[in-house]
Amino acid sequence: MKFAFPLILAPTLSAAISVLTAMITPTLLLSACGTFVVSTSIRLGRVIDRIRALSDKMEDLIHGDRDVEMVEERRAMILEQLQRLSSRASMLQRTLSNIYIASGLFVLTSVALGLVAVIASSFTWVPVVLGITGVVFLLYACLLLVFEIRLSRSTLQHEIDYTLRIIRDHVRPEKT
Repeated sequence: MKFAFPLILAPTLSAAISVLTAMITPTLLLSACGTFVVSTSIRLGRVIDRIRALSDKMEDLIHGDRDVEMVEERRAMILEQLQRLSSRASMLQRTLSNIYIASGLFVLTSVALGLVAVIASSFTWVPVVLGITGVVFLLYACLLLVFEIRLSRSTLQHEIDYTLRIIRDHVRPEKT
């Protein structure tokens, strides 16, 4: 299937509209990328805030009151949480990088479509390759988000299990 938009050969309104329509399509994908960037950045910010809060708790355990119950268990739980959160932060950073790469490829696709239409129809494969590559990067970023969500859930479950264990082992039921 030929993908050329020969503006110079046939500078008609319909040819110009075809080029502009083709150039707008990657812009819609850019909009999706923007939504992913915002939500992923918020998730990363929450992970960073949680890491800082756990770091403060660890500082308190290390330098604070030595009479705290279950100090070693608390330290172990905080260390486990920090490791999981570190993995999540790394995954979210890779996700953001891939979304930015996909966004750049979509912009290049739009530019390439315009250039091919004006300069040479023999390079119609360039915008197609750029567009497909951008979609692949966006797909990879989406998969990373799926894995990060699963990691987030397991991290939360680990924290819930720890809290339930503390309640079960150290909170005595009141006698009535």
